[in-house]
Amino acid sequence: MTIWTSFVVGLKEVWAHKMRSLLTMLGIILGVASLVGMAAIIKGMENGMKETLIAMGGADKIEVEEEDVPPHQEHLADQAPGRTLMDAMALKEAAPLIRYVAPAIRVDNAIISRGGKTVRAWDCYGVTEDALAVNLHTVAHGRFFSDLDEELANPVCVIGTAIRDELFGSPEEVGREIIPIGEVIFINDQPFTIVGMFQHYESEQDRRRRLAEAKHGQVQPAGPQRARGFGRRNWAFERKNRTVYMPLKTAWLRFRASSDPGGIPDPRLSALDVKVADLDELIPALQQARNVLMLTHRGIEDFEFATQENRVDDINQQIRNARMSGGLIAAISLLVGGIGIMNIMLASINERIREIGICKAVGATGFAIFLQVLIESLVVALLGAALGVAVSFGFVHVLSWITPTANEPVITPMALIVAVSFSAAVGILAGLFPAFKAARLHPIQALRYE
Repeated sequence: MTIWTSFVVGLKEVWAHKMRSLLTMLGIILGVASLVGMAAIIKGMENGMKETLIAMGGADKIEVEEEDVPPHQEHLADQAPGRTLMDAMALKEAAPLIRYVAPAIRVDNAIISRGGKTVRAWDCYGVTEDALAVNLHTVAHGRFFSDLDEELANPVCVIGTAIRDELFGSPEEVGREIIPIGEVIFINDQPFTIVGMFQHYESEQDRRRRLAEAKHGQVQPAGPQRARGFGRRNWAFERKNRTVYMPLKTAWLRFRASSDPGGIPDPRLSALDVKVADLDELIPALQQARNVLMLTHRGIEDFEFATQENRVDDINQQIRNARMSGGLIAAISLLVGGIGIMNIMLASINERIREIGICKAVGATGFAIFLQVLIESLVVALLGAALGVAVSFGFVHVLSWITPTANEPVITPMALIVAVSFSAAVGILAGLFPAFKAARLHPIQALRYE
């Protein structure tokens, strides 16, 4: 008997006992669906995390954070200068391994208003031009600040598309894209002229969906759109769309200095971010920056570096943990399905003892019987795997509507290959014992079996 004939016999046996075979395959179906679904969820999480990482500045961005002084410098804590503009100037001049230096002063609780409409900016900062490169911003319309704007502390700003949509109307509402260059808005009741607008930021997944909808006649503008289902949009892109930038000196004089009219305004920065010239020289660049800051801070180590590389390691660790735990759960489901296959194959052998005896009596070898039973077990497992793959596509389709759009599950070919291969291995293992039992039957005893 050829292997193909054995497959055909296995399919006929499954078809002859449809309900029993379906119940037998149920464990495999659920196992494969859970394995593929788990892999799709984790892949979606990975894509969302990596897109967020890139949106927030990329792997070559370093944040200089304020830190408590070490124990041996506690007596100098009251002299710690914190992050200042002097630090930014020193890094720019004395740290050649640092390409961009972006000092920033935050406008706390920034309320943007115009004509009775108000919106809260997620990031409202006074910055320098390097902030564009450090935070990966692109000015799509108008211009960024000039040196004259910085020198004169001009009340000008560059806004994100979400701010535009809230104050002037979204393209979806008005039927066209509004470019509010030259318009006046109020930031915490102070007038500012819009000189530029950033491009609209969206995930690759949202972009593909928008283009597909436009191709089918469902016109969707490039402005912010509501998330589907119960999910939410990728917060990193939404945050960038709700950004307002103004000159650093403008923020310091209009908001920092005006809040402390009776004393000296706080000279410290709200943030200090840098980008290295070469990611391969990250460690030397960090050491160089540390040396410069130790000089400007007079030896007081009240700062620390937060690198995106650490976040990449955290993301990879989370993905590995999720795959391990999800894979273990799916493997248990498949093993349970394998036990079901073993039970049904043993029951099938008991029903076909006389048939096996006749086959041996007419010349079938023990190995042929062994191979026949093993292939039948494999057929059941592969059919279950095929149904499991079909179920997993429906399962993932449902998940794509109830999860955040940034984390929409993505089915990968590798996940399908692993799931089907593991199912086949389970089917073979589950069929070994029944196959051995069938192969060892004595033809005379099998023919006498009632």
